[in-house]
Amino acid sequence: MATTLAGAGPRLWAPARHRPFQLLWLGQSLSLLGDGFSVVAFSWITLGLTGSTLTLGYVLAFQAVPRALLTLVGGSLGDSLSTRTLMIASSWTRAGLMTGVGVAGLTGQLTVWMLCAAAAAFGAVDAFFQPARVSILPSVVDESLLTPANALLGAGSRIAAVAGPAVGGLVIAVTRAPVAFLVDAVCFALCGWCVASIRTRPRTAVRTEGDAAGAAGPESRTSLADRIREGVTFTLRDPRLRTIVALDTAVNFCYAGPFTVGFATLADQVLRGGSATLGVLNGSLAGGAMLGTLAGGALGGRPRVGLLVAGLAGWLGAGMAVLGLVHSTPAVVATVLAMGFAIGFQGVFGLSWIQRNIPQDVLSRVVSVDMVLGYAAAPLSLIACGALARVDTLALFGLVAAVLALTGLAVLGSRQVREMR
Repeated sequence: MATTLAGAGPRLWAPARHRPFQLLWLGQSLSLLGDGFSVVAFSWITLGLTGSTLTLGYVLAFQAVPRALLTLVGGSLGDSLSTRTLMIASSWTRAGLMTGVGVAGLTGQLTVWMLCAAAAAFGAVDAFFQPARVSILPSVVDESLLTPANALLGAGSRIAAVAGPAVGGLVIAVTRAPVAFLVDAVCFALCGWCVASIRTRPRTAVRTEGDAAGAAGPESRTSLADRIREGVTFTLRDPRLRTIVALDTAVNFCYAGPFTVGFATLADQVLRGGSATLGVLNGSLAGGAMLGTLAGGALGGRPRVGLLVAGLAGWLGAGMAVLGLVHSTPAVVATVLAMGFAIGFQGVFGLSWIQRNIPQDVLSRVVSVDMVLGYAAAPLSLIACGALARVDTLALFGLVAAVLALTGLAVLGSRQVREMR
């Protein structure tokens, strides 16, 4: 045990000694920082132009819908072309879009329809970046470094997710909203430069164990629809992949509704702490996830991912039940912190398992299927939790607890899934 603990630090930081990973980490962090900037910038400049929250909803929808619709296309192209090329092209295209919006805003030429068009283009281009940023890692680091590398990337993404909106809001407060778009453009341009400087290794066709072995053989079909269909089929035919994707979808369901509508309802109507308590809850979730991500990377090894998946589902389900029943602020904060830790911890191993076991010529498509299901779960969760919040918090969190409990039981019911490493 002492030896394991002594090696935890060096194990976690091992990928950071490699130049390609340093560039990938910096590039992804800058891109996610830019994403955070863009949310604040689009929101603020839309409200400044129109003063209408309805128009703001349209602008944000114009960004979200193309991203969801084109993610499968982005995953397919990532497998047939190059994840590195897609990341570079997407980054520099987004930099150009943000520059155009910023200049139009500073010169007084910006209109609502221009904002809608820019938001739609941004979402479409981002759909090609997101699957690629996950599936590029096996061509950057050795297989033995996947777990700590995912932990470091996850830590960087969580920092950027918090810092992006905060820094974006500060830039707008100190200067003007269009300037935030120009700073955003710099972030994306630097991301493209970092990724362009990476030398990736040749792809290898890693065969999985079990039913999925050999499913991504020589590509005799070249149409985009066939390639997307092949990725969906590959994901659904392997019970282990189905399990991880199902859990990811359930966790996204938990994030969207309970961790937005639910947290707001808890803070305002149950804990009576207002916006300060809401901030503490969100900070506890993010802090717990950060700690869990780093702990998973430091631990390393290949634990039974199937048992981790079942454990996460049960842990989150129990946490949701506590949130619905307990009305003590310290207890709720501790529960949220523990839930965040579990999400971060399991996420490192689940993602590493996918990258290690899925052939690289279909990896981006598998990742894109996972992402699309998450995108679909989010609005359903928001609607369901919004309706249930009108009843009481127990109904809201109880529904999610039931979904997670069923997910955990389904995992434990499959021996093949339980034994996956």
